[in-house]
Amino acid sequence: MPIGRVISGQSLNEAEESFNVSLRPKSLGECIGQQNMRDKLVIAIEAAKKRGEPLEHILFYGPPGLGKTTLAHVVANEMGARIRCSSGPALVKAGDVMGLLSNINTGDVLFIDEIHRLSTPVEEFIYPAMEDFRVDYTVDSGLHAKTINFPLKRFTLIGATTRAGLLSAPLRSRFGMLYHFDFYGVDELTEILLRSARLLNLQCENGTLERIAARSRGTPRIANRLLKRVRDYAQVKGTGILSTGIVDNALDMEQIDPLGLDELDRSVLRALANVYEGGPAGIEAIAATLGEERDTLEDVVEPYLLQIGFVRRTKRGREITKQACEHLGLKPQKRKRTAEAPGLFEPST
Repeated sequence: MPIGRVISGQSLNEAEESFNVSLRPKSLGECIGQQNMRDKLVIAIEAAKKRGEPLEHILFYGPPGLGKTTLAHVVANEMGARIRCSSGPALVKAGDVMGLLSNINTGDVLFIDEIHRLSTPVEEFIYPAMEDFRVDYTVDSGLHAKTINFPLKRFTLIGATTRAGLLSAPLRSRFGMLYHFDFYGVDELTEILLRSARLLNLQCENGTLERIAARSRGTPRIANRLLKRVRDYAQVKGTGILSTGIVDNALDMEQIDPLGLDELDRSVLRALANVYEGGPAGIEAIAATLGEERDTLEDVVEPYLLQIGFVRRTKRGREITKQACEHLGLKPQKRKRTAEAPGLFEPST
C-alpha cells in the first residue's frame, strides 16, 4: 500500500495513531453514528451490570477506520473494566495467549484486532477459554510433557476484523454478539469533525467541515486525517482558520476529488475501463496491472467503490459502471457480446 496515502483506512504509524487516540470518545454517549449498534450495546451493558456479570464475547467486523478499536475501548470503559490489547498476527503460539489469559481478572476485556489472522493452533487453544473459561496448557515436551488444566477468571473477548469471511465457523459461533460497522453518512462525519475541531482548538467557517466530510469516504479515521492535513495547510498558507478556499486547495493538493477518490482509486477505475474494456476482470489481474497488493485493493479501495456504485462484482470478476465512467470523463461504448469477447464496453477513443 502506498505509504503516504492520506485516505487509507489503515494506521500509518505510531505518531498518527496517537493523534487518533486523542480524538477517540471515551463513552457511548460521546460516540457518533452506528446508532443501532450503540442501542444494542447500551442494553447489553446495562443488563450485564445488573446481573454483576461480564459481557458476552463480542465480534466487531467491517472496513478499516470505522471505529472497531475505539468501540472496544468504550465498552471496557462503560463496564468499568481493564482492557488488554493484542492482535492476531502477534499471537503465534499457545504460550503467547497463555501470557495474556493468566493476567486477566474477572470482568476484564481482552481485545484482539485482526482476529481472522490467528493461527489454527492458537484459535483452537482459545475455544475452551471462551466457552468454559479454562484452558489445557501443555508444558515440556516428549516423555516429560504434561497437560495442566488451567482455570481462568470470567472475561470478555472482543474481536475485530476487516475480513469476517475468513473467520472459521467454530470461532465465529463462539461470539455471543456480532456487530457489523457501516460506512458513515456526511452528517455523521460532520459531527465527528466538529468534535475533533473543538478538541484541536481549530476555528472553522460555516460549510468547511461538510466539505471535508464529503470527501472522507464514509470513514471517521480518514475524516480526522484530512482535517489534520487541512489544518496544516491553513497554518502555512493561511491564517490558521479553515475557510472554503483553504479546504478546497488543501484537498486538491492531496489529489482527492469531490467524491473522496484519490489517484489509486482512479487508477483502478481507469485500468478497468481502458485495459480490461470495462471488465469483468479478476482482482489479481487488476493488482498486477497496477503493481499493487491484492489485499490493498480488496480492503482499502474496493469497499468504497462498491458502496458508491462505481464497481460491481460478478462471478467472473469486477466491472466498472457507467456512473464511474461519467465521473472520470471516459466515453465507454457498448460492444456486441460474444463468447470470445464478453466485455462491457469498447475501449474509449
